Amino acid sequence: MTIPALALDDVAFAWPGRGGFSLSCPAFKMAPGERVLLIGASGSGKSTLLSLICGIVPATRGRVSVGGTDLGTLSAGGRDRFRAEQIGVIFQQFNLLPYAKVIDNILLPLRFAPHRRTRAGGGVTEAARLCAELGLPDEVLSRQAGRLSVGQQQRVAVARALIGAPPLIVADEPTSALDAETQDSFLRLLFDRTDEVQSALLMVSHDERLAPRFDRVIRLADIVSTERSAA
Repeated sequence: MTIPALALDDVAFAWPGRGGFSLSCPAFKMAPGERVLLIGASGSGKSTLLSLICGIVPATRGRVSVGGTDLGTLSAGGRDRFRAEQIGVIFQQFNLLPYAKVIDNILLPLRFAPHRRTRAGGGVTEAARLCAELGLPDEVLSRQAGRLSVGQQQRVAVARALIGAPPLIVADEPTSALDAETQDSFLRLLFDRTDEVQSALLMVSHDERLAPRFDRVIRLADIVSTERSAA
């Protein structure tokens, strides 16, 4: 029996306080190596769902599993360590350290993930290989990330997420600010690299034009229900 890359079973979560936001997800699964596009508008619960999947917050009820590990059985520190080892995240705004060198940005996840660092062979050679495959010249590695073009920063963000071959990649609206040509190039690079290491890819977007590029397309409202309590 194949263990899902990601599985949510009878999951519920509520932010505390009056006027709080609550979310529930009866069931959702991803197979290893699968590409899934999750369509969701702003305010639809996307950020809360991604926080649950990445173990940033624990579910109030139910089970969130990544590669067979129930995140609910881990402490807060344990979830942080697990996320560093098992999940690569591509943020909408890339979240690079602007004054740090590109190589240091790419290697950052490995500082907190010894097994991932081992899979990356220590990191430096793998970082250089990923950059080369993503079309970044060697000299970029020693530049400050904040001095790169937007397109170069995108590639650095992908390299940081992929280094050490985490089994799950989560991408939060990574193409929202891109023109059509740049978007196409970015997706081809992302798909090529995730296919190479057989990582599952969960990408959240509001852009339905991306649908044909994915194995499966799911509307957030079809798997998640949300509610805001009265203030």
